[in-house]
Amino acid sequence: MEHDEGFVLTTVDAITNFVRRKMVAPVIDSKPAQFTVNWARKSAIWPMTFGLACCAIEMMATGAGRFDIDRFGAGVFRPSPRQSDLVIIAGTVTLKMGPVVRRVYDQMPEPKWIIAMGACASTGGPFDSYSTMQGVDRTIPVDVYIPGCPPRPEALLYGLMRLQDIIMREAPSAYIFESDGTVRRQRSFDDDQYQLSQGNSVNELADAAK
Repeated sequence: MEHDEGFVLTTVDAITNFVRRKMVAPVIDSKPAQFTVNWARKSAIWPMTFGLACCAIEMMATGAGRFDIDRFGAGVFRPSPRQSDLVIIAGTVTLKMGPVVRRVYDQMPEPKWIIAMGACASTGGPFDSYSTMQGVDRTIPVDVYIPGCPPRPEALLYGLMRLQDIIMREAPSAYIFESDGTVRRQRSFDDDQYQLSQGNSVNELADAAK
């Protein structure tokens, strides 16, 4: 597509896109560089200070001294979505709250990840009512589902470790060079125990929590 400014800028864009996709991206996605970038990302996750209901109490306990989520590099809770790369949806999402959750998600810079903590965030929980969203994945994409009502802090730490596994399988160049926002994420694991991914049905995870 030609720029309004004319042929010169169009040619410069074409050359720049060729260089970054054919030369720079393969270097960033090489095994040593990919490991380094993804290791740095998984070891410095900044969660958003965002709690919706009773699961948020368990999330606060996870950040306290007994469980100490900072051991996993995720203890720097930020007050702004523009400084965050993880949102833990901890609690019931109502239909009225859905657009707010989406706005918070849209304000976060890439790379960003979502954890649905608890049965309410994953499936609506016991609230099969007109006012409750039956799973936050109806408004934003979810990377890890944590079943339970409410899940204990250990469950949140386990979900965080599974998210770190997902991060280690990502292609770093996707966040930098994909103009359409495509992110290549591998959400499958060798062990069935680690199938906390978007490929799982929420009902299966809810059944596992019973």
